[in-house]
This record gives sequence, C-alpha cells and structure tokens, in this order.
Amino acid sequence: MAELVYRPVIGFAQTLFKAWDLKIDCQGSENIPRTGGAVLVSNHISYLDFVFNGLAALPQKRLVRFMAKDAVFRHKISGPLMRGMRHIPVDRKQGDAAYAHALASLRSGEIVGVFPEATISQSFTLKSFKSGAARMAQEAGVPLIPMAVWGTQRLWTKGHPRNFKRSHTPITMRVGEALEASKDKYAGAITRQLRGRVQELLEAAQRAYPVRPKGPDDTWWMPAHLGGTAPTPEQVRAAEAR
Repeated sequence: MAELVYRPVIGFAQTLFKAWDLKIDCQGSENIPRTGGAVLVSNHISYLDFVFNGLAALPQKRLVRFMAKDAVFRHKISGPLMRGMRHIPVDRKQGDAAYAHALASLRSGEIVGVFPEATISQSFTLKSFKSGAARMAQEAGVPLIPMAVWGTQRLWTKGHPRNFKRSHTPITMRVGEALEASKDKYAGAITRQLRGRVQELLEAAQRAYPVRPKGPDDTWWMPAHLGGTAPTPEQVRAAEAR
C-alpha cells in the first residue's frame, strides 16, 4: 500500500525540527530490523515521543505503526493523519480489538510501536510496564526492540505548556539490541527484562544529554533523583489518587 500520508508527514516533521534547530542524537538504529515484524518499545515522557521514535527507524527504511488512544483518532486534525499513517487506535474499554489489529500488523511484517507505561510519566522516570508488548511479540513470533528518549519533555509534556519556540533543544535517543520473546517464558518475566533494558538505555541517554538546567527555574524537566524538581513517582501516585 502506498504511503501517501506517512512520508509527507515525516518530511514536514523533519523540516520543522530543522527550523527549530533541534540537536537530535540517535544511536542504535541499526538494531531495528530492515525487514519483518517487531515491537518497538519506548519510555514515555512527552506527547511527541512517537514522532521521535519513528525517526529512529528511518535509517533502516522502516515506518512504525503506533498504538495510540482512540481519542487522537477522533480529533478533526490528528484523526485523518493517524488513520492515513495506519496507526492503531486503542479503546481502553475494548482493548481486544486493538490487540488483534496490532497482532495482524506484526504478522504482516510491520513494526508496531508501544508505550508499555500506557501514559506519560510525569516524574520522567520509568513507570511499571504492562505486559501487552511482550504478549504480542510472543504470539506473533517477533522480537522486542527496546529504546529510550530523553529531552522531548522539554518541548511538550503533561502538566506543562508546550514550548515550540524553544530552539536548539537536544533530543537524545538510544535503541538497544533485540530481545527475543520466547514462547516458553512467562510474559511477565519478559516484561521485567524488557523494562530493565529500557532503564539502561534511558540512563545512557541521560548521561549523554549535553545540557543541564540553566538555573533554579529550569529544573522542572529533571527527575528528582537526578537533582531536578519533577515530582517523585510517589508524589505523582498520591496526586492521581486524590
């Protein structure tokens, strides 16, 4: 099927990022297979993560079909684009349809992008992972590709106004080696191993990130354990429970 929407959207995004002069540092794209199905798994700290995850696959000439909440598909602007790029809508009340859709995409040789934390991490640390990515990879017989992004939260994230006027922002991405989803293992065990891989990649991306907060008013995007003022995971959970 011709990619009449996806490739022009990629071109637009690349032009926009060049205009913003984003400093994109991506390593490990060679770990994304050139052919065949795979589940690309990433941490989630920004509304723009799927865009950068998709860019990481371009050197391998692959397009990623992301699983995203169905509300995005109902939006008058994003909806036609998401459908045109053949992303996968997820209705959390009826998740079986999305799972079947993703499974069919994997079996047809597509790369499916998944954020196993389900929602953006406001602490900018890894939340617990849901096991859906591992179960899909097992059932489809495809590998899991772990990756991590860092810096995207500075552009647009939950609880903070988007800042597309911010220029020269570094974006760091690290893609790890494939993790086989053996059918003779429990999905929970694979998920724990996968989360460990993503954590290692996230820490590598954070170490490689070339800038630090400019002052006390610029520490919001750093997690508390690294000296920033982002809420701790415990504080986020307490706020969500209110």
